This record gives sequence, C-alpha cells and structure tokens, in this order.
Amino acid sequence: MERFLKDFDVDPSEEARTRWRSAVTIVKNRRRRFRNITDLGKRAKAEKNKREIQEKIRVALYVQKAAIHFIDGMVVKERLFRIIGPLSFVLSMINLCLSAAAGRAEYKLSEETREAGFSIHPDELASIVRGHDIKGLKIHGGVEGIARKVSVSLNHGVSTVDLPTRQKIYGFNRYTEKPSRAFLMFVWDAFQDLTLIILTVCAVVSIGVGLPTEGWPKGMYDGLGIILSIFLVVMVTAISDYKQALQFKDLDKEKKKIFTQVTRDEKRKKVSIYDLVVGDIVHLSIGDLVPADGVYILGYSLLIDESSLTGETEPVNIYEEKPFLLSGTKVQDGSGKMLVTAVGMRTEWGKLMETLIEGGEDETPLQVKLNGVATLIGKIGLIFAVLTFVVLIGRYLVEKALNHEFADWSSSDALTILNYFATAITIIVVAVPEGLPLAVTLSLAFAMKKLMDERALVRHLSACETMGSASCICTDKTGTLTTNHMVVDKIWISEKSIEVKGNVSEDILKSDLSGRVLGILLQAIFQNTSSTVDKDESGRNTIFGSPTESALLEFGMLLGGNFDAQRREFKILKVQPFNSDRKKMSVLVALPDGGVRAFCKGASEIVLRMCDKVVDCNGGSVPLPKEQAKNITDVINGFASEALRTLCLAFIDLETTSDESSIPDDGYTLIAVVGIKDPVRLGVKDAVQTCLAAGITVRMVTGDNINTAKAIARECGILTEDGVAIEGRELRSMSPEQMKDTIPRIQVMARSLPMDKHTLVTQLRKMFGEVVAVTGDGTNDAPALREADIGLSMGIAGTEVAKESADVIILDDNFATIVNVAKWGRSVYINIQKFVQFQLTVNIVALVLNFVCACISGSAPLTAVQLLWVNMIMDTLGALALATEPPNDGLMKRSPVGRNVSFITKAMWRNIIGQSIYQLAVLAVLNFDGKQLLKLSGSDASDTLNTLIFNSFVFCQVFNEINSRDIEKINIFRGMFGSWIFLGVMVCTVTFQVIIVEFLGTLASTVPLSWELWLLSVLLGSVSVPLAVILKCIPVERDITKHHDGYVALPTGEALA
Repeated sequence: MERFLKDFDVDPSEEARTRWRSAVTIVKNRRRRFRNITDLGKRAKAEKNKREIQEKIRVALYVQKAAIHFIDGMVVKERLFRIIGPLSFVLSMINLCLSAAAGRAEYKLSEETREAGFSIHPDELASIVRGHDIKGLKIHGGVEGIARKVSVSLNHGVSTVDLPTRQKIYGFNRYTEKPSRAFLMFVWDAFQDLTLIILTVCAVVSIGVGLPTEGWPKGMYDGLGIILSIFLVVMVTAISDYKQALQFKDLDKEKKKIFTQVTRDEKRKKVSIYDLVVGDIVHLSIGDLVPADGVYILGYSLLIDESSLTGETEPVNIYEEKPFLLSGTKVQDGSGKMLVTAVGMRTEWGKLMETLIEGGEDETPLQVKLNGVATLIGKIGLIFAVLTFVVLIGRYLVEKALNHEFADWSSSDALTILNYFATAITIIVVAVPEGLPLAVTLSLAFAMKKLMDERALVRHLSACETMGSASCICTDKTGTLTTNHMVVDKIWISEKSIEVKGNVSEDILKSDLSGRVLGILLQAIFQNTSSTVDKDESGRNTIFGSPTESALLEFGMLLGGNFDAQRREFKILKVQPFNSDRKKMSVLVALPDGGVRAFCKGASEIVLRMCDKVVDCNGGSVPLPKEQAKNITDVINGFASEALRTLCLAFIDLETTSDESSIPDDGYTLIAVVGIKDPVRLGVKDAVQTCLAAGITVRMVTGDNINTAKAIARECGILTEDGVAIEGRELRSMSPEQMKDTIPRIQVMARSLPMDKHTLVTQLRKMFGEVVAVTGDGTNDAPALREADIGLSMGIAGTEVAKESADVIILDDNFATIVNVAKWGRSVYINIQKFVQFQLTVNIVALVLNFVCACISGSAPLTAVQLLWVNMIMDTLGALALATEPPNDGLMKRSPVGRNVSFITKAMWRNIIGQSIYQLAVLAVLNFDGKQLLKLSGSDASDTLNTLIFNSFVFCQVFNEINSRDIEKINIFRGMFGSWIFLGVMVCTVTFQVIIVEFLGTLASTVPLSWELWLLSVLLGSVSVPLAVILKCIPVERDITKHHDGYVALPTGEALA
C-alpha cells in the first residue's frame, strides 16, 4: 500500500501540506475531518496581517526616532528613507512638523479615573510606550512621575486591595480569544457528512413514496429507520467530538499558566501574567517574556529581543535613555525592573494576538498517512458502491424485461430503486474510513490529558506521537536527573577543605577563618548574585533565584551574613549576568570607604584560570604559583568526583571609580572553591534502565565539570564502561569523520555550550537518522529545542523562552516523566495500529459481502440502517475503544519505530486477511445455504436469515475488536478488565445490538431471533478468537530497526505466551 501513498509523505513545507490536502479527495465530512487542523488559507491571511502589523510597528518606531531627531535639528537617518520611501517620507515629516506645531493630543481624564486616584488617561499612558515617546515621558516626570500618576510606589509596588480598581480603569491583561463552540455546533458539524445528507434525502423520499404506496404506518418504517440511525450516528459523533474539544480546552488553560515576579504590598511575589495591572513592578531576568508594556526602572545589561513584535532580529539595549519595553518581547540577557503602563488589548502585542486567534495545528505524521489510507480505501469503496448499484439496477431491469413488465412502472418500483441507491450510498459510508485520521486526534487528546495528570504538558499534538519513535534522549543533568535542591556540601578556603554540616559547620568555619576572610567571602556571596532575600508573611527569609545561587545565599546566612545590610553598604555599578556561554557572573561594586571591587563566580576551571593570586588565612592576597594552582585543580576534581557541583569565587580591587568601567577578565584573587550537592532523583536509575531496554539511548549534556558529570552519569546508569565522556570543546574541534566515529559512543558531554548541544542534536538526526528528544531550560537552549524532533522544556527551572520553543513541558522537571511521555507516545502509535487493523477488516468484509451478494442474488444482505449501525461500531465506538487504551510496560521492551517503517505492518496484513476470509466464508455460507443448513421455513425465513447474518456479522466485529487489542501477542485479555472505556464500549455495543434485533425490527428490517440462533451468532463470532491465535503463530518477516550504536532489540518470544 505504501507505493500508493506517495502524495502523503510527511513533509513540513507549506507546499507539501497543500499538495496532500488536495490529494485527500474522498472525504465524507471535510468540515469535521479538518476541524482541529489549521486552515492553510486563513493561516496565510493571518501571517500576512501579522507582517503588516509588524511593519507598522517598525515604521512607527523609525518615524518616531526620526521626528525626535528632526525636531532637535538633527539629520534623519538614511534607514527611514529606505523603509518608507521618498514620498511617504516627505509626507510623514510634514505631518510630524504639523503635529509638533499643533501640540500633543489631549486626553480628557474621566471623573471615575480622578476619583480612583489616578491622574493620567489609560490611552495616553499606553501611547507613550507604544510610540516610544521619550519627550512625553519626560513631560510627565519620567518613570517616577508616571508612578505618581498611577498611584504606586516604585519600592512598595501595588496594593492588593487596589487590583479591582486598576483593572476597571486600565483594563485586564487578556487578549481577544476565539469563543468556545457550543455543543450544537458539533452536532451541525457531524451532520455535514455528505453521505448522511444524501441518506437523509433518500429517507424523506422513501417516506414520501412509501406512505401513498404502503399506507400508514408501514410506509414510514424504511425512511424513519434511516433517519433514526442518522440521528444516532450524529449524536454519538458529536458527543465524542465535544468531549475531545473540552480536553483540548483544559490543555489550553494549562498552556496559559505563565507566571512572573512582581513587587506587591512591599513583598516580591509570583503572579500569573494575566493578573498583572497597570502600576505593577515587574522583575525581569534572562529568558522571561515581557508580560505587558512598561517603562524601565533599573537593571543591568538588559537586552531585549523584539523580533516577535517588529521582525527585527537585532536585540535592543534597554537603559534610562531608552526605557520602553513592549509586551511579547523576550529578555535575551541581563536583568531589570519595569513599571507596567499598558495591558491587554491596549498593547501592540494584544492587537497582534487578535489576528492570530485562528486555532488548529499542522497535521501530525500519522494523520497525514492515515488520510492517505482513508482516501485510497474511499476510492475503492466508491468503485464498489457504484458497481453494486449498477449490478442491482441491472438485475432488476433484466427481471422486469424477462417478466414482460418493462413498460409497466409503479411507485413500488421507484421505492425499490431508491432502496438500492440508499444501499450503495451506505456502502460508501462504511467504505470511507473517516475515523482513521480522526482516531489519531482522539488518541492524542486522551494521551495528552493523561500526561497532564502525570506532570507533562504537551504543547503540540505531533510531539506526543513522535515521542513514541524517539531513539535518543539528550538530557540536562541539573534538575532533570537531579533534584535541583542544592546545598553547599564542602568548601575549600584558606588552603583548607571543610565539610559543611548545618550549625556545626558555622562554628567550625567561624573559628577556623579570620574575620577578613569571612568578610570577603560574605561580600562575594551577597554582592555577586542575581537572587534576592525577602521576608514572607510569617517573617521567614525567602530566597528568589536559581537553586545554585539560593544554595550560596543560604550558606552565607548560615555564616551569620545579612543580605540587606550588605546590599545597603555597597553600591552596585555594573553587572555581567551569568549565561551558558560565559559560564560566569561578574559584578562591579563601589566600596563604602572608596574604591571599586569586582567579584566573579562561575565554572571552577574558568574562574581559576582568571586568578593569579589567592586569599591567605589572614585575608590578604598572595601570589598563586602554578604548583598551588595544580593543587586547587586537584581539590576541584576531588569535589567533582564526589558528584559535587564546583564553583570558584574570586575578587579584584580596581583603581578606577567610573561607573562605566569594564569588568576585567584576569588578575583576580581566588577566595574559595565551593562544592554544591544536588542529589540524584529517586527513580532516575530505573527510568534510565527502562529507556535502555526500550532501545532509547540516553545522553547527558551538561555545562558542569566533566568529573561531576561522569560521577552523576555513573550513579544514574547512563555512563557505561564502553561509553565516552567528552567536553564540548572536543566536539567543536572534531572533523566530520571523527564525529561519525565518536558520536555513537558519546554518553556524557560536559562543559558544553548551547551550540554544542545544537551540533550534537543536528548530527544525530542528519548523520545517523535518529529521532532525537532533547531537554532544555535556558534561553540559549531554544535552537537545540527547535532542531530536535521533540523539544522538552523544564516547567520549574525552564525559562519562558525555552518553554515557548518546546513541544512538551515537563512540569516536575523529572526524567521519569520524560520516560512516561515516551511510553504514551508508543501507546498512541500502537493504539492507532490496532484501530486500523480492526477498521480495515470491517471495511473489507462489508464491501465484499454486499457486492458479491448483490451480483449473485440481486439483493444486499445488510440494509442501510444495519450498515449505519456497523459504521458507528467500527468508526466512533471502535476508535473510542481501541484508540484510548492505556499503555502497558511491554511497550518499553521493544525497539522504537524507525522513521521510514511502514505503518501497516506485515503482521497487521496477516491478521486482516485471515479474519476477513473467515468472516466472508461464514457469512457467504449463511447467505446462500443458510435456509437449508438451519432448516428455516415459512414466510419469515428470509427475514430470519438476514437478521442472523446481520447479528453474526456484528458479533464477528465485537470479538475481532477484542482480538485487535494486541497485534502480535496471543493473550489479548491482559489488561482488558482495567480499561473501563473498552469494556463500556463492548457492553453498549452488545446491549444496543440486542435492542435493534429484538425491539426495533420494523425500523432496522430485523426479526426477533430464538435463543439457539442468538447462541449460534455469538459462537460464530467467538471463533475469531482461536482463529487469531492460529494466525499469530504464522511467522511473518519483522521490520527490525538497526541502531548505529549496536543496540539489539530484546527477544520477544516470551511475549507470545
């Protein structure tokens, strides 16, 4: 079948997606089939609108800058001329001059705003930031003046009791969203099925012809039966789709849980970005999204990426003279505080979001493939339906001609032809497996909901599916394999190593260290940090910052240091924040008695290379000879081999007092080497072993010291005897040939830069064809997360930029959760395979049975109503039963599915063909020799036989649905009684089948059956279970995925038991 599906190759390009959608020709209900898929036309239009808005924002910024220069008598830059053109440029300058002459737009302050204590109009406040109006800001008194006008203290922040008033006057920080669809809309979508509409017309015509011909109420039965069946199909479909929509809505709510840090009620707090109000003091750090428009208060080296808003790739420096921050932009470097001036739809980001509310995602690889399968089978079904109708009409006309009745036509003839047409249309209903691609959505929605309960938020549908094929996981160490609850465990200072153990260590350190040494150590800890210490409501110290810095601050407070006192005593002049490229943080401070001192902390070997002196036991700086540097290196390696994270603290005194002084990169004095303990998470080793058993290679990629990384990797079971541990610089220096030889054996990469991770991921995918999952938490991890097949961001330690680039957010930062995502991904894949096997069997049997019987006997044994019921069993109910089965541990004992492996396997074809042959044989015997074999006689013999055929056919599907629970294993009942959805569908199917046969005979063309015939129907259906055992013993060639690292799939013989 694969060679017929070339138009459905998975390709992420827009042209490919347009091509394959046009190839999906046989679609009964295009509206429902593509409901959760992005409308390519609308998306293109939205992208065009986005670009237009970005261009307007960009031009407005350039015009504003040009106007300021123009009014101040400066020459307008050439760049503006290029962007808006000569004529537009001249006109804009004239308008600016007129605007300047006429004065600023006046905003009338409402009485409500005055009474609330505010003295600036919301639109005026929003326009200052939106237009980068630096003069307007100065007219209002700068950021302090704006703060006064919105009644807020820059130190204390907004009062919680004022929040409702501020939201009423200045608005909520929410954007226009697409309204939720009501249940009736799903009913309407379900009824848009073309075949159901045609059948409805046929039913109405049948009633119209039947009433005058056969009278009331008999003339109603055929048409009414079809209408009721259509109603049942529509309602079951709508309920299923509506529940899916609710699941996606819950997931969307989780995606919107973004928090930021603010100062409120004189305390630093975490709040949802949607609860921000004008006047809030927001704290920004690397990787944060700017949550609203605002004005810069203070900060250090604040660098903002405005590309999402303006399209400009060059980051913008934010400082006092350039203080405007726009919502939706990202903090690329540095840190700072801002005053919120506009929220929600008063921001440009809000207006931009309004153009992008068109929902849906791109098709997942499985949806693309299954749309192809559905189209191919639909075409075959259409041919069979046309042939069936032609054969039935042909036989009918021949019979009339032989009986010399060709010229004699009545309404009963019209009714017969109409029934033939309805049967042909119903064959199309059954033949087109509309449920195949929709079952993927159902299964993914179910898996995403379950993963949410297991602390994994799937942001993109395709990620859950792709994770099932992952053959390699490149994972961070800190917070993923370890707990991220860090404490200082050892410290080397004054040429001594001291083990830190609570209050006992405090006394030892204070007795062993001189006052000067302790003082310089506390300065290095409290001055060179981006974290803060605040009091919570109970008066206890609360640290806001990264786990590493929190461990150092806790250690400093353990030694009796006072964070606030230290910060008041020294003035910070300049900060170089830590990032994964520099691997160090530096700060320049003014000393209380004059002079300037720089502090540096970071990766131990990097900081040690910057030092040429060391603090002695008296607190003085003495030269650091090479011999002693080597001894310190041994100390660092000793700490690292105990799985401790090592940092060096250093300082340098400078002569200059200028605020603009650059922070030096050498000449430092080493203060201490700190060893921080970060314990391995419970269950990580088992999770790693599970991955290895599943054919998934685990590689640790970390910025830590190589000895620390190797110690942790051994503890987790990642690093084996034949594995390789390297540093990032080694990978950077390798040739392509060396990479090809080394990369398969890499299990640990330490001291890696973000680009090293990106290189590793790229080579694994392109050089070795791996399906790669990669974890990341920092801003600079975004390229690797986007390059990987599945990007996994950390929910606790991860920055908002990393989360935005990821496909899955691991909410508890736990490696074991990543393994659960892989397990559910495999479950989705195998569940869809089960459903495809089941549905194709029903398709083949229904098509061939009706066509052959029509050709031979001139009538189809299954009526339109019966086929609609069969369609619901195999489509909606079948998908619900098989596509939502939870994963079992056996899924993680097989190798991952390769990129180009055929979805419909040889084992599936074996089962489909074997079961189809059995069902067709049984039903054919009943149809042609049933009366003689069962000794049926009397006027209702034909009706009884047809009912028995219908009943046997349904029970064959019921037992085959149970068979489909496992494609290869014999024990199909394992775990069945734990799947309440599967059991519920089975019970409902059997119950309703009894009702149809015994009580709805006039509508469904059935008659009540004796208990013997009921037993026969069940027995004929149940034979498919032992038949499945026999079929599974027939050997078929397996598709074995070969791994470049020599992994061999575990033996599966025991699985057949």
